[in-house]
Amino acid sequence: MIDAKELNVEGSAMKDKAWLEQIKWTADGLVPAIAQETHSGQVLMMAWMNREALALTVQEQRAIYYSRSRKKLWRKGEESGHVQHLKDLRLDCDNDVILLQVEQVGGIACHTGRHHCFYQQFDKGEWHAVEPVLKSSEQIYGKAHSKDD
Repeated sequence: MIDAKELNVEGSAMKDKAWLEQIKWTADGLVPAIAQETHSGQVLMMAWMNREALALTVQEQRAIYYSRSRKKLWRKGEESGHVQHLKDLRLDCDNDVILLQVEQVGGIACHTGRHHCFYQQFDKGEWHAVEPVLKSSEQIYGKAHSKDD
């Protein structure tokens, strides 16, 4: 796990949070955040962050998202144990998309029990699941589960 020094967010940068103002937030105060696995380069998932989620992600060195359906912060892995440890943080050229490079604990990022959320492939006019379920929702959560973990 990296520390704040390695992400260049120590001291005054974390206190005044001016770095958050460089981001082009949506009208709802959100920014899309893509989680990418550090060692493989695999895109794991896309979620949304608000200012608080992004600031806490940097502070805690783990992915924290904003659930639009539940209208609250969601610490990735808080129920499943499938935490995403922050390794690097990037902002795209238009300042409107965040890229989190993460270490995915447990090898499962998707609430469906798959390694990543992009498991459906378009072929001959239809979407097909092409990635295996590694663990069922019932095994992970002890019950059927919704989209946010």
